[in-house]
Amino acid sequence: MSTPVTDAEATDPTLDGPVVTIDAGRVRGVWRETSAAFLGIPFAEAPVGDLRFEAPVPVAPWEGVRDATEPGATPQRKQLAEITLIPEPSIPGDSTLNVNVYTPAPGTPDAALPVLVYIHGGGYTAGSPASPWYDGRSFNRDGVVTVSVSYRLGFDGFGRIEGAPSNRGVRDWLLALDWVQRNVAAFGGDPSRVTLAGQSAGGGAVLTLLGMPSAQHLFRSVWCLSGAVGDVSEVRAKTFADTLARLAGVEPTRDGFASLPEHRVLELQDEAANPDGLDPMAGVAAMLEDGLPWGPMIDGDLITRPTLESLHAGVGGDKPLVLGATDDEFTMATDDAKKKLRFLPASLVLGKLLTDRSRRKAYLAANRTQRRKGTAAVLGRFMTDSMFRAPIVRIAEARTAHPTWVYRFSWASPRLGWAAHCLDVPFWFDCLDAEKVDLIAGDDPPQALADELHGAAVALVREGAPGWRAWSDAPGATRVFGGDAPAPAVLPDGYAEVRALV
Repeated sequence: MSTPVTDAEATDPTLDGPVVTIDAGRVRGVWRETSAAFLGIPFAEAPVGDLRFEAPVPVAPWEGVRDATEPGATPQRKQLAEITLIPEPSIPGDSTLNVNVYTPAPGTPDAALPVLVYIHGGGYTAGSPASPWYDGRSFNRDGVVTVSVSYRLGFDGFGRIEGAPSNRGVRDWLLALDWVQRNVAAFGGDPSRVTLAGQSAGGGAVLTLLGMPSAQHLFRSVWCLSGAVGDVSEVRAKTFADTLARLAGVEPTRDGFASLPEHRVLELQDEAANPDGLDPMAGVAAMLEDGLPWGPMIDGDLITRPTLESLHAGVGGDKPLVLGATDDEFTMATDDAKKKLRFLPASLVLGKLLTDRSRRKAYLAANRTQRRKGTAAVLGRFMTDSMFRAPIVRIAEARTAHPTWVYRFSWASPRLGWAAHCLDVPFWFDCLDAEKVDLIAGDDPPQALADELHGAAVALVREGAPGWRAWSDAPGATRVFGGDAPAPAVLPDGYAEVRALV
């Protein structure tokens, strides 16, 4: 465990910044009203040079006091047009494996506050822990120490490389969580009360960790927001790696890939995942059938079987799990096709994605409300259900003997018209006044909804239960945040529309 600082500068908010001692040295953060932020603290050596395709190596100790008042370098190297609408800055530099810690009690290990560790999304190829939406200020207000972590992305983090450790991004998560165990007490946190949370690919990350026997000692509970489970097969990962190597003109080995500059790998990884230039509909079908191209690989070593199989086998069964999704994660993506699709029957368009006629008929019957909104709305909902909502039911049903709660985020943004992907994030963090929230949630998002969702998150972190009836007690029980139902509302079968896909 880390040795706390006991002098006045650690806890006095009138001074320039709090200083705490962790196992690698001293770090100085910045005071913000009643809490402090320690930003860009490295948990591993910079993954460059000989360490580029290695498992992460714990950072070496330093002398003096290290400045931790600005976010660290990010594995995301360029802004990706903020396609998720979350502002996630790209920050240059080599030391990309770092954590941000937000705490109301720096230097006071006796505080023993519960801890939230957040893993960002971005399809395992993008995203940044430096987003202002991931600031732990509101959780600090509620007595929760908050940590956001970075990890290697895309091919560098998840590509299969002959002669290199597999799942380097997963190993980054594990080392970051180990860093929390060793150091969070210095920031007032209790390492025995750690909750994992993540959204989209980050939600998939926390489910992967929940299903890993070797990770069980690192956390106590899990909240999964719109989890996109990785589970890339080794055969599929090898195909992507071989394709990338062919496009780059190198051997598919560690030496071959190491000869490529980082920017060249970034240029080629998307092409390697879609070498045939599939048309949009074929690309959607491929993604729905096979999942995301990059992500945790079932390597037979670190990850021995698919996540759902692990959960069925009871791995992580002692950990409370909350999981849910927005009602229309992907419907916004089909809005541009409204005019093209308005004269095409939904059954015809869906036939290219759901070929089983009986299942397609059952799905359309269960989604009459979407059909009234048009074929584009049906297509968007189907994509949402296939990638996010049906897996929620599968996971909940795999854990009927273990503490599991399910929810829906149904509030439709007046700006977007849907309960879209990422819309729930600023409500969950209770940061409705943060940068660019208005672009996704409108000018006057309901604070009462943030109070409810954020309050449920705090309840899980502090008490081990979010505050509504568990699916594991009443299969189908689903808390609805927003929507037409009166709040608080728990539907007896909140995911009935997806049953044809389960």
